[in-house]
Amino acid sequence: MTDWNAGITRRLVLAGAGALPLAAAFAAEPASRLARGSVFEGLDGSTLRPANAPGIAGVMVSNGRDVVVTAQDGRYQIPVSPGQSIFVIKPSGWISPLASGTNLPRFSYVYMPDGTPAALDLRYRGVDPTGPLPAQIDFPLRKQVESDRFDVFLLTDPQPEDADELCFVRDDVIAQLPKAADAAFGITLGDLMFDDLSLYARHNRIFGTVGVPWFNVTGNHDMNYEAPDNFYSRETWKRVFGARYHAWNWGAATFFALDNVEYLGNDKYHGRFGDDQLAFVAAVLSKLPRERLVVFCMHIPLATVLADDPHNVIADSAAFLRLIRDRPNTLSFSGHTHTNEHWYLDAGGGPAHHHHVLSAVCGSWWSGPFDARGIPVAVAWDGAPNGFHILSVDGTQASCRLVPAHDPAQGKMRLMFDAAFHTSGPEEARDQPQPDLVPPPIALSALDGAHLVVNLFEGGPKSNVAWRLNRQTSWRPATRVAAKDPYCVELFARNSATVKPWVTPQISTHLWQAALPSDLVAGTHRIEVRSRDEYGVETTAQLVFEVLEG
Repeated sequence: MTDWNAGITRRLVLAGAGALPLAAAFAAEPASRLARGSVFEGLDGSTLRPANAPGIAGVMVSNGRDVVVTAQDGRYQIPVSPGQSIFVIKPSGWISPLASGTNLPRFSYVYMPDGTPAALDLRYRGVDPTGPLPAQIDFPLRKQVESDRFDVFLLTDPQPEDADELCFVRDDVIAQLPKAADAAFGITLGDLMFDDLSLYARHNRIFGTVGVPWFNVTGNHDMNYEAPDNFYSRETWKRVFGARYHAWNWGAATFFALDNVEYLGNDKYHGRFGDDQLAFVAAVLSKLPRERLVVFCMHIPLATVLADDPHNVIADSAAFLRLIRDRPNTLSFSGHTHTNEHWYLDAGGGPAHHHHVLSAVCGSWWSGPFDARGIPVAVAWDGAPNGFHILSVDGTQASCRLVPAHDPAQGKMRLMFDAAFHTSGPEEARDQPQPDLVPPPIALSALDGAHLVVNLFEGGPKSNVAWRLNRQTSWRPATRVAAKDPYCVELFARNSATVKPWVTPQISTHLWQAALPSDLVAGTHRIEVRSRDEYGVETTAQLVFEVLEG
């Protein structure tokens, strides 16, 4: 999201003082040349094709706009300009070399003859000079067994502000991943950092311990803010991860890692894919069967309840949706807003496109009281828990589930009451921690103002929630509401000293509400709730509460 830190920062000074001269200095269109090379079967990870190494036919290679397919001998040729990357689109049943210690796929060649211009004076190092275009740019692949049925770790916005918060990422989420699923690979959907790009090396080593290939999407906090414009805004990213966006195949599915953060200079950005990237997506899709499952991963959402902030809107989202309108099996994921949301978008006459905004690893930017490990509870500002998701793919079908970081039982919903007692009492009392924020007994006279509230974490427009009282009544539907989570409101109010200054409860898209019966008698009661979320997962939960005379 937006960098909310107040004050004059070094990057603001540099961007403001140097934007116009730098923009003028680097505005010239770079000359295009023809790159040649091959995709070959390489067992030792060498990027130079030995004379006896067999070429691989039918593999897509791209320069970020055009897409070509390798010939029978594995050879290709494609135009490339300084600043662009040439990359291989991994075919199913093959894998690019993985960097030792990080498992980052090495799939691209960044063409920067003179390197990142020194005049940019970037705080974090960019690309070293690559020299003249090589006579041959080869991409090795090795065979691997891939099933059409597999799991993927999906993470977004780890966003550590410093080295201590990177420890939170490590211990709260990364340590859990290997035991959560036998995933084929993982993807982080942007904001790997909170501006401090010097932490990339440590971050990548931590993620490398998961033991699977790890793909990454770039976010707004992964940029070089001293850059004059979008062209040079990913110099550190390119040095560490390679191409700004790309695609790969796994089993019977195709995945895209897209960059939809366009930097405008002077510490400003907006959401936009851009013509080149949309052309790239169209070119890849043109070479895929219509029925194939295609998964798009991006940082800024295609839609969000927080769309009143212009940083959360993609200017050319309609153009993107038009590209996929005739494809029946598409799904997309994003992060950025630190919310958990489901949207079904009109793709211009085709089937509705399901877009899922994922709950952030850091939740509310590592805000909230500390648990027994010394890690903030980090409940997101829409009441969703922080954590990670597991995408399960089976042929052309896919489903996703949230794994809350602080809940080994992987709870699916939270039950609570919204009533006057949440905000009553002296202010000093509300500053005292109260385990689970459980409500006191409800007086009969207060029943009219008391509502059951259900936060179904993976809930959305296709979910349903029902409830019953004391096992004696029939199931009643609860009503989906757009409101702030009362648990989140109370948690932040009671622990204001541990909450980042920009964090405040936001409207949640996954709340359901039901009024308590007005004829309840004094005593102890049990509420049961059953739900079905956007992926058809059914779950139940229970809540015991007390009603007193008075």
